[in-house]
Amino acid sequence: QVQLVESGGGLVQAGGSLRLSCAASGRTFSNSAMGWFRQAPGKEREFVAAIKWTTYYADSVKGRFTISRDNAKNTVYLQMNSLKPEDTAVYYCAATLNFFVDYAVPRNYDYWGQGTQVTVSL
Repeated sequence: QVQLVESGGGLVQAGGSLRLSCAASGRTFSNSAMGWFRQAPGKEREFVAAIKWTTYYADSVKGRFTISRDNAKNTVYLQMNSLKPEDTAVYYCAATLNFFVDYAVPRNYDYWGQGTQVTVSL
């Protein structure tokens, strides 16, 4: 079992930055692919970024967001810069032990955090 707890969300003005953290329990963290997804009201959950041996980004965040991990701390981060109002959403951390899957697809993940709200104002 893997438990995920996100933190770092909040209210920020457009152009600002936030860093989300996701703390994972369990000894399998270093073998897991980790992903960040987000869901805005009335919209489907969408892929933001993922990290396994390399990193993957949605086109909408490429160049603004950076995903990273610290296996010693069992933590994955999402540094979000140049935030826009359209980045407003609940952000979820996810983990999977599956290999060679599309990390942009939510159903390929086995474990999810409870989410953290990010609100970007004009």
